[in-house]
Amino acid sequence: MSGRLGRSPEVCFLLGLPRSGTTLLAHLLQRHPDIVAPPEPWLMLALEAIGNVDRRHPAGSSLIEAATSEFLGRIDRTIVSRAFADAAYDQYLAKAGKRIIIDKTPRYWTTLEFVESVYPEAPHILLMRNPYAIAASLKSTWGIPLRAESAQPVSVSSLADLMLRLPDGIISSLADLVLGLPRLAAQRTRPQTHLVQYELLVAHPDDEIQRLLTALGCDPGGVASARMGRADYLQSSSFGDRKILERNTIDESSVKSWQSQLSVEEMQTVTDLVGAELLVELGYEQELLHAQKAGVLDRGREVTELYRRLFRTWWDLRSAKAGGLSRSHAGESVQNAWNISENRDVAIEMLRGEVARLEQILGSS
Repeated sequence: MSGRLGRSPEVCFLLGLPRSGTTLLAHLLQRHPDIVAPPEPWLMLALEAIGNVDRRHPAGSSLIEAATSEFLGRIDRTIVSRAFADAAYDQYLAKAGKRIIIDKTPRYWTTLEFVESVYPEAPHILLMRNPYAIAASLKSTWGIPLRAESAQPVSVSSLADLMLRLPDGIISSLADLVLGLPRLAAQRTRPQTHLVQYELLVAHPDDEIQRLLTALGCDPGGVASARMGRADYLQSSSFGDRKILERNTIDESSVKSWQSQLSVEEMQTVTDLVGAELLVELGYEQELLHAQKAGVLDRGREVTELYRRLFRTWWDLRSAKAGGLSRSHAGESVQNAWNISENRDVAIEMLRGEVARLEQILGSS
């Protein structure tokens, strides 16, 4: 692939859910003289979506999609995507005068297979954080609701209609937990993936950053210590955690603040959406025990799986409505994705049926 001196640029993908600390980790890593970490490129998402355009396009979106699909169907799109990405990353590196670029884009969980096909050799840094803490940050930072506002017991009887009415940003943020977390968790066994736990990062930043720098082939002595430093580059960007601009030190209080920020009902919601099994698998058994002592119930794998199916259906409905896509952007193989775009009413009824089944299970638990 083309690049400076005929080599591909050195690219590392930093994966993690929104509100999991990816901006902090990228900021600490790019204090090394060899590394640059743009706020959030979203480049691979844009490349995967080539040919999908807004339906209001004056040239006719269906014609554009049909023509580009026909043209690109005769070539290897992976090679084309790699050539474009290489050129973009390489130019960014040249302008920054750096050797390694870290692409930190939290929503890459939706397109992991594409990222892997274009850059199979690229190292990944996988950042995991306590899901209760992520949910608390979603609530406090973005105002994402984790329970019904009514004083009545939380009911899912109208959840299908609610999911279709709510702004995409709210449901997408919950989909990060429901669909994104298990997909990212499955990446832990991928070769060239370096796992980081947020809780360890904020407790022992020097050790964690030096470990990662060594794994990326950088001299760990290039950074004296994992201090915050200035984050002026975020001032001109619309992406990344703005709170980092206000911090002079790494804040360890964020590890346990969820315990006072979430109500029992909200902890129950997170437990249902994520699943007790995945919480334990990711090493957050003590956090689960804290929630259970407060009154949270483990409603079982079936409830969590039903929520996942519910969110997958919602995701496919939104994808079909936005662009008539032929596959799920949640990264799952969905055989009826084409039918969703053609028979939306049937899909909505399917969504409501899954909600009714979920309500029946919750009512009997």
